[in-house]
Amino acid sequence: MGGLRLPGDKSISHRYALLGAVAEGETVIRNYAPGADCASTLGCLAKLGVAISRRQGQAGSGEAYEEVVIVGRGLGGFQAPATTLDAGNSGSTMRMLSGLLAGHPFRSVITGDESLQRRPMRRVMEPLERMGASIQARDGDFPPLTITGNGLRGIEYASPVASAQVKSAVLLAGLLAEGETTVVEPVATRDHTEIALAQFGAEVARGRRKATVQGRLALCGQKLAVPGDISSAAFFLCAALLFPDSNLMIQDVGLNPTRTALLDFLKGMGAQIKVLNIGEAAGELIGDIHVSGGALSGGRIEGEMAAGLIDEIPVLAVLGTQTQEGLTLRDAKELRVKETDRIATVAENLRRMGARIEVHPDGFDIPGKQRLAGAELDSFGDHRIAMAFAIAALAAKNESVVRNSAAAVVSFPNFFESLEKVVER
Repeated sequence: MGGLRLPGDKSISHRYALLGAVAEGETVIRNYAPGADCASTLGCLAKLGVAISRRQGQAGSGEAYEEVVIVGRGLGGFQAPATTLDAGNSGSTMRMLSGLLAGHPFRSVITGDESLQRRPMRRVMEPLERMGASIQARDGDFPPLTITGNGLRGIEYASPVASAQVKSAVLLAGLLAEGETTVVEPVATRDHTEIALAQFGAEVARGRRKATVQGRLALCGQKLAVPGDISSAAFFLCAALLFPDSNLMIQDVGLNPTRTALLDFLKGMGAQIKVLNIGEAAGELIGDIHVSGGALSGGRIEGEMAAGLIDEIPVLAVLGTQTQEGLTLRDAKELRVKETDRIATVAENLRRMGARIEVHPDGFDIPGKQRLAGAELDSFGDHRIAMAFAIAALAAKNESVVRNSAAAVVSFPNFFESLEKVVER
């Protein structure tokens, strides 16, 4: 294994695009995430009258790059869409864009693919309705959503779920609301929205589990670079840890403290990980991660840690089979309502590989020191399951096939090419 650069962070890319769309002036985003989810956000914004283009550039080192250019329409400046907005597979697009749509005085409909239409939206509808929007959903909870915006009022909302998407939707709606809008979380979640709001000039006050935004203050377009996606890095870190002689450097990765629970958890299992060349870009920490292979003890994920590792759990489950003591997961019911029921799909694929796993409503127990057998696996249309079980296949005896592996395009279109290059080195 050798060196690697990752595509832009998906979570940050969504937020930069949404805020650029309601800012005044031009926002230029380098290293915008290339996956289908973030393309869905741009597609929806274009239907709302936002001018979006791409242009090529070249760094001083000679390295080529692409920039996404968004001409903002200002707060409240969206045009009523002529057709239904399509969020594709992206829950981030649907939930966060709903916050902005709630403050615009027109009717819009936003839908998604079959998977997204099974994901609950009441969690974001309820606070937006309290702010003054009118929202209808299939069976009261599921897409498509029909949103009729209105003059919003700021609220203080104690979210019953630990969800950065819910928090973000409410804060984005707060930009268009009268007065202050506050979200209080049961567990602190990733804070990319709060950081980005401050970069665009919003008035934001923050506590450990609390964020407040002042409404109806103009935002200014920005020039931004998106760091590499640490959730994508998780697959390569776990791949390296499967092999004793591995040695991998991942460059320019986002190191936001609300996302680095992954590194702390892996180090706690005995992983040899070093963080180098730490810097800052637009309020987000960025740096290089070096990892080398070695024996791992095992671990337990629960409480706040479960919220902090929610995207990385599928690949950590795979890694858990190869540790000394295995992996225990609790307090992760949120995994049941992702692109798939990830507790169920992880269990299904591990069992196909001959692994033992005991499933619970909010997690699982995976013994360590297991031998994985090559098998026919399935992503079930979930990008993180596709990538996690590509990593599992590396550790298995004999060949494995991952069906529906194209699901990886949602967040990492070149995942398999990148994995092949890294393994060859």
